[in-house]
Amino acid sequence: MTEITPDRTLAGLFTELTRETATLFRQEISLAKAEVAEKIRQAGSGLIMLTIGGLLLFVALQALLAAAVLGLALRIPPWLAALAVAVAVAVVGAGVLARGLANLRRETLAPQRTIDTLRANTRWAREQMR
Repeated sequence: MTEITPDRTLAGLFTELTRETATLFRQEISLAKAEVAEKIRQAGSGLIMLTIGGLLLFVALQALLAAAVLGLALRIPPWLAALAVAVAVAVVGAGVLARGLANLRRETLAPQRTIDTLRANTRWAREQMR
């Protein structure tokens, strides 16, 4: 930023203000792009691990459910044992699904730091124009 001196014209000051504002907004857009890219990278690696872990747990859950059906089938008819286990799993699954959806709604990919900086810059520019 250049120093303001008495011999600078008003037109020159506005030209410089326009140039500096344009530069500032270009930098803010670059910051927003970098911030969104960082959030996507973080989410991507987490999603990969979540997928692998989920697949392994799914296989383990199938084995446990088969064991539960076979254990119940010793006491009640096999079809009723399978039905009871399926209903119990459906209830638990619905609860987990609802909680997961609630968690996703709280997350945002918006570049919050950039938005905050743009708001601060807008306030600063308004104060400078007074």
